[in-house]
Amino acid sequence: MNPVLAARLQRAVEPLTRPPERPPWNLDALQGLPLPPTLRPAAVLVGVVAHAQPAVLLTRRAAHLRDHPGQVGFPGGRIEGQDASPVAAALREAQEEIGLEQTLVQPLGYLDPLVTVTGFQVQPVLALVAPGYQPRLQRSEVAEVFEVPLSLLLDPARVQTVSVEFGGRSHQVFQYDYAPQRIWGATAAILVNLRQRLLTAQSEQRSE
Repeated sequence: MNPVLAARLQRAVEPLTRPPERPPWNLDALQGLPLPPTLRPAAVLVGVVAHAQPAVLLTRRAAHLRDHPGQVGFPGGRIEGQDASPVAAALREAQEEIGLEQTLVQPLGYLDPLVTVTGFQVQPVLALVAPGYQPRLQRSEVAEVFEVPLSLLLDPARVQTVSVEFGGRSHQVFQYDYAPQRIWGATAAILVNLRQRLLTAQSEQRSE
């Protein structure tokens, strides 16, 4: 499944053998906000569909959900007791939410963990997805699934910082320019982290 793309992405992530154990990379940005005392572990699948022009698989959550209703995100959710790893949790949730069979997914590695304002500590898992995937949505959780060109998401000109209110306080979050979808908050931060890691890996490869 596109070994050249897989190698490029794999250079930017940490190996699957062990999830990162350092604190979430965006923790300082949330200082002063009313976060829960205990963070809930979660995992998401950052799926890059291996088209000739690669694209990232995103969902729009159902409007009635308690956490992040109607927002754009990645397939994923809480890490449950039966999940052997964040990878297992991300794959399970992707299969449950959008019908993504695990045989169509090639996990590559971990991005940096981050915290959401709703109290989740999220471990993103970067993976390749076979281009023949056909979505089957769990409508109770997912309203829509769509793809965004990877090149657009890696373009710094398409991302900005905006101010949002949470818990009576204002703080800055990332947001992508991709109408009509609003890609912002933790989802945009994960994509920015992917871009930064790809740039670092590219620079290191050139210096070798």
